[in-house]
Amino acid sequence: MSEKFFAQPEVYLWQKNIWELLTAGFPSIGHGLLFYGKEGCGKNDFVHHFVAWVLCLDKQKNAPCGKCSSCQWLKSDTHPNYVYISNDEESKKTNNPIKIEKIRDLLPFVQQTVDGWRIVVIQPADALNTASANALLKTLEEPGERVLIILITQHFLKLPATIRSRVQRYALDRITTKNAQDYLQQNLGVNEGAQIELLLNLANDMPLKALDIQKQTWLGKRKEFLDDWLLLVDQKKMLMKLSMKWAKELPFHEFQPMFDYLLSDLIAFKLNQSIRNIDLNFSNLSSYYSFDALFNIYSTLQHAKGYTQQNVQTHLIIDDLFVLLLNVK
Repeated sequence: MSEKFFAQPEVYLWQKNIWELLTAGFPSIGHGLLFYGKEGCGKNDFVHHFVAWVLCLDKQKNAPCGKCSSCQWLKSDTHPNYVYISNDEESKKTNNPIKIEKIRDLLPFVQQTVDGWRIVVIQPADALNTASANALLKTLEEPGERVLIILITQHFLKLPATIRSRVQRYALDRITTKNAQDYLQQNLGVNEGAQIELLLNLANDMPLKALDIQKQTWLGKRKEFLDDWLLLVDQKKMLMKLSMKWAKELPFHEFQPMFDYLLSDLIAFKLNQSIRNIDLNFSNLSSYYSFDALFNIYSTLQHAKGYTQQNVQTHLIIDDLFVLLLNVK
């Protein structure tokens, strides 16, 4: 399977130390590399940049030339020395495993003798099942010359220990608060410390995810929903009106993350822990719910994510959630 390949002009500021380490040691680096980190740390961008640089026929110190035949092949997804393997070729479900056949099909590619480097990128690497992981081990142990096998994952510990022990590992989510804040200030064009703090809270301190969240419609709907939620449990007579309103207000793929954040924060507030939605007040709402009720709602929400893949009408899911919200202690 191919992916849309795009190389950044340069790596992000927080990635420069790893970039310099890899490029200074090139070509005497391991043939197996693992890049991992939280969503929004720029793993894909770093790997694209590095792949383009390795394959480039006129590489500069910090970037591929962008003009040679290799760079042009990558841009058009036709590079003969680059293979991308993922788990979503047969299914859109992110938990679909990478099957052993895909790994076995790599053998001719990694064992052939050709000019230049050959690169395989596997993402998400944690989708390798036992059989495909074992097949990959054999490839890692006996690669051809000038072969790089690059693994990308958000979940480092989900990879088999045997795989982790045979690759060089690089964490790309070690980002200082200052680097994250500076990046958002430059790319959002705002200096509002409270807004930047909020976005980084919601994004687990990952600046690229923070940028994505800032664009989401639900971000500006949180207080309105929280007010309606309080109105629902306070008056206990607006169930259908509010359920219908929010079924129309946001598509479920936007409603779900908003509600997920708010529910998690309500639980955290009751536990006297820090909340991520620092601009919202959960004190009035928290008195209506027991922990058991909140965890039951949370469990229902997690199951609802699966229902959407089964073509269940999303307004029915929201109806069920609002019934649970009304069933306070």
